[in-house]
Amino acid sequence: MNKLDIFNKAQKKSELPELKTGMKVKVTEKIKDGEKERLQAFAGLIIAIKHGKTLGGAFTVRAVMDGISVEKAYPFNCPSITKVEIVSTSNVRRSKLYFLRGLSKKKSREKIGATA
Repeated sequence: MNKLDIFNKAQKKSELPELKTGMKVKVTEKIKDGEKERLQAFAGLIIAIKHGKTLGGAFTVRAVMDGISVEKAYPFNCPSITKVEIVSTSNVRRSKLYFLRGLSKKKSREKIGATA
């Protein structure tokens, strides 16, 4: 085992659950407001997972808030993520759900939620 493998193993987070595309999740992260730190939750649908659970891997969460869609990409090994809760799961046929960007909130629920 070389030095790079040892470093990557030490940096890897293991407390994240097994995430898949189509899951509704609630991601809790630490936000720094001036000198204070607080926890903020972001709930939405995982539309993409890139590069697996490697050090460079990330997952994208999409949510619609007040009629405006918001997407956040979180690295798997981000130190600011404190907790990831799985709210519900859906059976999806694709690994990337980018087609949901063009749909309204109601239409996207019909597409995704019908099989759960």
